[in-house]
This record gives sequence, C-alpha cells and structure tokens, in this order.
Amino acid sequence: MKGHFRNFFVHFELIIGSVFLSITSVLVLINVFTRYFLRFTFNWTEEVAVGAFVWVIFLGLASAYKTKGLIGIEVLTNLVPDKYQPIVLMITSSVVTVLSGTMFYLSFLYFMNSTKITAALELSYKFIYIAIVISFGLITIYSIYFLVQSIRKVFLKRDVKLEIGDPEDQGVEE
Repeated sequence: MKGHFRNFFVHFELIIGSVFLSITSVLVLINVFTRYFLRFTFNWTEEVAVGAFVWVIFLGLASAYKTKGLIGIEVLTNLVPDKYQPIVLMITSSVVTVLSGTMFYLSFLYFMNSTKITAALELSYKFIYIAIVISFGLITIYSIYFLVQSIRKVFLKRDVKLEIGDPEDQGVEE
C-alpha cells in the first residue's frame, strides 16, 4: 500500500491527466453518438470536455518538464560538449525558474480576478484556470529542484541524478 501512495505522488500529473483525458474522450464520444444517431446533443458536454482538456494540456506540460520531455531544452543542452552541459543546464534551469515563477504569479492573478462563467453550466472559469496556476507552480518547483541539482553538479564536481523519480533514487552519486 505504501508503494502505491509513493507511485501516485511521483506520477500524479500523469494519473490526474489521464482521468481528465478519459473524461474528455467519453464526453466527446457521447456527444458524437447522440448528435448523429439520436439527433440531439447535450449542451454541457462541450464545456466539460474543453475544461478537462485544458487540465490535460497543462498537467502534461508539467509532467513533460519533470521527466525532461521538452525537446527544446534537451536539444540546447545536447548541442554543447559534455564538459559544459552542467553549466548550460544550470543556466536553462535558472531561466525556466524565472519564467515559470513569473507565469505562476501572473496566472494566479488572472485566476483570482476571473469573474467569467460558462454558458451552459454557469460554472466559474476558475475551475479551468486553476490548472494553469497548478501547472506553472509545479514547473517552478521542478525547475528549482533541477537548478539546485545542477549547481551541486557544477560546484561539487560530483555526478548528480537530475531526474525526479522515486525518493530513494535522489541525491549525489559517489
């Protein structure tokens, strides 16, 4: 049981994103079926599907950054010789930390000042916008982690594991 909780917390973006992707898929399929075979549609399904899809996109972004799946950052790091890669990683982590921290702050302000409601369900768009805040908050946390690890690698001259995974797999490799 303890392993399941640990696995959930390590991969929670993917798990929650998968739930939202399933909701999106089921609602779109239901809407297509009812439109073409039963000749009616549910007005609320599009709103819920779009909202769930926004959650999928932003949780996927956080997960991709955490697992180093963003191609632009990896390409930039791999363009330089191995000797300088830790320095480039430290610089890119610093830039991502500043940018994601700024986006976190701005998205939080946008979320707090939002008064817009959906047309069919009359729910606040805050349920959708909070996904953006959470995503940039997670990216900021992960980039700070990568920054600290890259600083340790540059200044301690030790090989440091830079992936976020199981807690017992973290730290300096001797």
